[in-house]
Amino acid sequence: MTDQRIEGVANEMEGKVQAASGRFAGDTKMQLEGRLKQARGQAQQAYGRVIDGLDGLVEKAPEQYRAHARSGLDFARRKPLVTTGIVAGLAILLAGAGRRR
Repeated sequence: MTDQRIEGVANEMEGKVQAASGRFAGDTKMQLEGRLKQARGQAQQAYGRVIDGLDGLVEKAPEQYRAHARSGLDFARRKPLVTTGIVAGLAILLAGAGRRR
């Protein structure tokens, strides 16, 4: 299990507690902050599941590509936001290229 998944669970639980406390106190700002923290935790967990899945794929890759795959995976672990931005940008480019045809 990756650190992102552990942090994600912690953030999600903290967000649930904060949102419930906000509801109890009638503080809508606290409720919103709790929901945002909860969503951030869910996103971290999803990112961690992807990283865990990629770990398995790296091990199945041909020997000649494993070193490059590991270095890419290490980059993704160190820079999750940059990696997410790169993947989102590529998805937008590929979607745009598919519509032009």
